[in-house]
Amino acid sequence: QVHLLESGGGLVQTGGSLRLSCTASGSISGIDVLEWYRRAPGKEREFVGSITSAGVTDYAESVKDRFTISRDNAKNTLYLQMHSLKPEDTAIYNCAVRGGVWGQGTVVTVSS
Repeated sequence: QVHLLESGGGLVQTGGSLRLSCTASGSISGIDVLEWYRRAPGKEREFVGSITSAGVTDYAESVKDRFTISRDNAKNTLYLQMHSLKPEDTAIYNCAVRGGVWGQGTVVTVSS
């Protein structure tokens, strides 16, 4: 099975943008659904969005129109492009194979 490694987190001001990457140790072309989740301080983990192998995406209402998920099978990488960031987007972001492995996460902090 593949291992996933997130990167791209950091500190950004309100209204800023970040792009997270999730690089797999092997091919992702055969993986049907890849997902992003996040856990804010003191809160439960929540679904952020997903993308199928056909490129169909789904987003949580809280991030719709601000976040975009994409995947590059040639690079074995999943992306989460985040715009118009808000302090409430501060969280640990994890990528995952639906029903399978998870990455260790990357921290996003949005300052007010």
